[in-house]
Amino acid sequence: MRQADELAALLGRLVTLDGVHQTAIPRLALIRSSQPTEPMHGLHLPALCIIVQGRKQVMLGEQIYLYDRTHYLVVSVDLPIIGQVVEASTEEPYFSVRLDLDPVQLSALMLESKPNATKPNATKPGEGGHTGAGPGLAVNPAAPELLDAMLRLVRLLETPHDIAVLAPLAEREILYRLMNGEQAARLRQIATAESKLQQVNKAIGWIRRNYDKTFSIEVLASEASMSPSALHQHFKAVTAMSPLQYQKQLRLQEARRLILGAALDAASAGFRVGYESPSQFSREYRRLFGAPPLRDVARLRGASALEMVGA
Repeated sequence: MRQADELAALLGRLVTLDGVHQTAIPRLALIRSSQPTEPMHGLHLPALCIIVQGRKQVMLGEQIYLYDRTHYLVVSVDLPIIGQVVEASTEEPYFSVRLDLDPVQLSALMLESKPNATKPNATKPGEGGHTGAGPGLAVNPAAPELLDAMLRLVRLLETPHDIAVLAPLAEREILYRLMNGEQAARLRQIATAESKLQQVNKAIGWIRRNYDKTFSIEVLASEASMSPSALHQHFKAVTAMSPLQYQKQLRLQEARRLILGAALDAASAGFRVGYESPSQFSREYRRLFGAPPLRDVARLRGASALEMVGA
């Protein structure tokens, strides 16, 4: 794939250190890893991710998505996932490009064009089709036209004076290619305020703002303008977990961040995110991350892979 080769060479010039690197182009990040990483938990925001060298796997619930330079990944709502770079080396580092998705731009583009509505989302049999709120994460083959547009966008980093005028045009083409590809239905749902996906997204937003508080499914359903049963059904279809499981993941990920970044002890971090029982917090932390808080954080300290989940 010529475009992937050119992108890999370009990232090799632009990014020499491992990690996630924000760029002068809004919403665009470049990612590098010179070795495979540990499985990393994190909240992945809506984005397009294209690998140009190496391989990565992402786990949402019990489903594992493996992708490489022949595929792209789209995340349509805020999702707690586990990400792991599985193929990388000093000689051939893992390189990827992440473009955060802007619902405002998607809405404007949808009004101006007629996206291809004939291609359903890539879902398993029995999962939500293009008319419902299917999984909020999908992997699809990367078309040459999409890679061409991404290559033009990233090239602008070598001519910064062109970014203000040309970057919006390249980003617009990327979104257009997505809206006419395998993810047409999912992108339309991101752009449509009354879609089931956006109703679930309202519930997700409410949980994110109130993750440290107890809540009832009735309150959450009212926030999403859905019945409790409909919310539970569509929420699980999108996120692969229930609202309470989603809240628990947010709580534990935030507690981990507080212990690692703010130097809080485990009990204080657990209390800060809404746990009243230190023993319950420790049990659930170990169940999610595979080790008790102090041992887990000791393993993570100094690991650049901590930020690799969203790339």
